[in-house]
Amino acid sequence: MAAVIPAVTRISPRIIRVLGCNPGAMTLQGTNTYIVGTGKRRILIDTGDNDVPQYINHLRNVLQYDNIDLAHIFLTHWHPDHIGGLEDVLDQLPEQTKNCEIWKFPLNKDEKLIGEFEQFKDGQEISVEGATIRVIHTPGHTKDHVSLHLLEEDAVFSGDCILGEGTAVFEDLYDYMESLRTLLRIQPEIIYPGHGNVIYDPIERIQFYLNHRQERETQIMEILRCNERASFTEGELVDLIYQNLPKNLAKAAAMNVNHHLQKLLKEEKVKKLDSMWQHNQTIKSIC
Repeated sequence: MAAVIPAVTRISPRIIRVLGCNPGAMTLQGTNTYIVGTGKRRILIDTGDNDVPQYINHLRNVLQYDNIDLAHIFLTHWHPDHIGGLEDVLDQLPEQTKNCEIWKFPLNKDEKLIGEFEQFKDGQEISVEGATIRVIHTPGHTKDHVSLHLLEEDAVFSGDCILGEGTAVFEDLYDYMESLRTLLRIQPEIIYPGHGNVIYDPIERIQFYLNHRQERETQIMEILRCNERASFTEGELVDLIYQNLPKNLAKAAAMNVNHHLQKLLKEEKVKKLDSMWQHNQTIKSIC
């Protein structure tokens, strides 16, 4: 069982974690937001969900107690549990956000979001007192997803690319695998995820994620290869691959299987007939 995450945690001399108070099947104990820096003007990473008074109260208390203003708000990606609370933060904490710049990697969906964003660029560095953050574009979970490398601690804020428990969903498997390899090359000392507890074994965790995705692909291919004359729906593959899967996670599992199948389709390892999937029998296989 995962350790309980307090509402507010002073993780290091330059990092305060404020829990988004929005627990759920996909958000675990809630969205982790982080205040970063050591001076009066600091960075807030992510803003949780909209209309969560508990979160705003905790954030307000921290900012007032430590006499902090927000110089920047960094948004790791467009999902509502990371960006949804932005309007509440700006509206309800006007003094602490008066001269705040809001940063995000560009995406077409942004036209539906409030306000104007400063646009992150891959490799860009932004500093406040006590903290220098390098932006790493890590697409896959979403196209606009970024991770943030805190140079002073060799720490990575991983957003939803890597979670404190379990594995992440993604939009594009190829991009996601490349992003994991990018983070592996950085060799961070520690990972602060968007959900779940701090990751103190980052290299092992990233490698686990890579191995896990390869394992899923192998499982899919084994089922299709060993049943070359049969066709399967994504739901049938989920039932065969995932054991004792809670019903509320079945949709996410089917989405992950679909992404694997789309990748395999591009590689011409599988065929799709309507909504059914088959092994591509033009490729020689041994079962």
